[in-house]
Amino acid sequence: MCLKITIFAFVMTQRLHHIIISLASNTNQEANLEAARQQLVLLLNDAQFTRAIYTEPVNSLRSEPYLNQLCTGTTAMGPGLLSEVLKELEKRQGRTHNEDGIVTLDLDLMQYDDERYHHRDWERSYIKDLINET
Repeated sequence: MCLKITIFAFVMTQRLHHIIISLASNTNQEANLEAARQQLVLLLNDAQFTRAIYTEPVNSLRSEPYLNQLCTGTTAMGPGLLSEVLKELEKRQGRTHNEDGIVTLDLDLMQYDDERYHHRDWERSYIKDLINET
């Protein structure tokens, strides 16, 4: 019982970090984003999602539109570990990095506390539109 209390106390004292994750898919979009949302709700504290919007592909070999969405929440994980977990979730959803242009799921850590990542993506119109919903 003492070990359980110690682990609980350790978890309770961990600092929670505010994060923003971008979700995207260009194949079976609705189902892939729904599966991602289900996983992120389990992974993060207080996961909240913006609406999902379709966008035209940019620099893609394929013409199918992307479905994009943002997720906010908190986590005790560091940014490196969180990014690794997100890439593992992509793989579980069938993501490969082949040159075919199919993106079953793309999960990118966009912000961790005050640190922003994927700086070029912040200029994309869907990010600018959806960030106001976070």
